[in-house]
Amino acid sequence: MDRLRAMQVFVEVVNTGSFSAAAERLEMSRAMVTRHVAALEEWLEARLLQRTTRSLTLTDAGEHCLRRSQQMLALQQDVEEETSGLGDGPDGRGGQLRGQLRLTCSMSFAYAQLAAAVVDFLRLHPLLKIDLNASEGALNLVEARIDLAIRISAEPDPALIGRRLAPCASVLVASPDYLARQGEPQQPADLERHLCLSYANFGRSTWLLSRGEERSAVTLRSHFSANEATSLLQAALAGGGLALQPRYLANPHLASGRLREVLPDWSPPEMGIYALYPSRRHLSPALRALLDFLVARFEAVPW
Repeated sequence: MDRLRAMQVFVEVVNTGSFSAAAERLEMSRAMVTRHVAALEEWLEARLLQRTTRSLTLTDAGEHCLRRSQQMLALQQDVEEETSGLGDGPDGRGGQLRGQLRLTCSMSFAYAQLAAAVVDFLRLHPLLKIDLNASEGALNLVEARIDLAIRISAEPDPALIGRRLAPCASVLVASPDYLARQGEPQQPADLERHLCLSYANFGRSTWLLSRGEERSAVTLRSHFSANEATSLLQAALAGGGLALQPRYLANPHLASGRLREVLPDWSPPEMGIYALYPSRRHLSPALRALLDFLVARFEAVPW
């Protein structure tokens, strides 16, 4: 049995937490998943997993095997991406980028910008495959085998290599219906009397606004919070209150009139949109091409 394939199956079992979930992810039978893991244990002469009816737990040998398997699979991918396409293949399409890239970003940025950017990139490189994990969680890029993370931050993780793609300005918005019912704030202090839609992960109780050299910290009366921006956007569109939204998400609704900007002279702190990756070593041609594509695409902010 192919040992690299067995390692891939083992890693997927650990990542998903079950043989059945790994089988579904890998599009193979549960029995075949079991055979791959058993073959790996037989080859290593060690039990890798403690299995009960409810959970899987790694043994000490399993911990070591997981780390080495992840390294082997990453090396295999590097070799495939760096060497494929260097000559003419049987399909006559030698020289084109091949392989698979794994990306992650927030749900809102995937929805508003990145999904469309990936489609345009794949049109240029049809032999590539891209898997996008849209998630609000801060994934460990190495453990999750993520090639590139797009993250919005004032200070990106210094442990990662980063390229700034674009500024991320935010705007305070509300629906015309809400403003007609509740009145329009004229100064930051007025926000304390309004229903506010806040982020569960940050800025839940306070909004920071500035106008020139003036600064204002507003205590919120938040009656609805969520962990990601598109949910708060929909709540604002439904007339649920005031929401702080990234312009890449809000601008189309401002242009259509479904949302209105509130306190336009006051601005929240600006952050940056960064492309982050674990290391400059072994940067594959496909990842390098995607980075260059994203830098060029977002150089002139399209939103």
